Amino acid sequence: MMKEEYRAYEAKMKKSIESVSNDFAAVRAGRANASVLNRINVDYYGTPTPIQQIASVGSPDPRTLVITPWDASALKGIEKAILESDLGINPSNDGKSVRLLFPQLTEERRKELVKQIRKYTENGKVAVRNIRRDAMDHFKKLQKASEITEDELKIVEKDMQKLTDDSCKELDVLLANKEKELMSV
Repeated sequence: MMKEEYRAYEAKMKKSIESVSNDFAAVRAGRANASVLNRINVDYYGTPTPIQQIASVGSPDPRTLVITPWDASALKGIEKAILESDLGINPSNDGKSVRLLFPQLTEERRKELVKQIRKYTENGKVAVRNIRRDAMDHFKKLQKASEITEDELKIVEKDMQKLTDDSCKELDVLLANKEKELMSV
């Protein structure tokens, strides 16, 4: 029973890491990447809908994304959603598709993006630590209720700390890789 509970907390920590990784994917690194559109929803017939579900997204060159909706009536909605997003790119509409031209990143913009990904990493670490705290509270309650021994609690405490440290190290590696990617473009 204790192993199942331990695995549940481990899975929660992995989800926190995945969440940070997804946040990183949405940070553009000067190249056109369709994943920057993942968080943008278009008001499509009154329903918030991801762009990928109502249009095809292509990249004719490294700095351009072309979004071609399957329903031409969605064109204005796509354009509006991109303008309202935090993408920082003005879309151009040719009547059939929306073009996004990604400018070369300036040094100042790179530094802003590095600050942003550091914030994502710190939020991920906070989430991991909160999961550890919740796990420890849970196991301490089990120990008070005499469902586990004090020795078992100490072992779990040590294991949870190791899992937390490993998760934080994994987040640091993700951060270092993304930072390198941003600064080398």
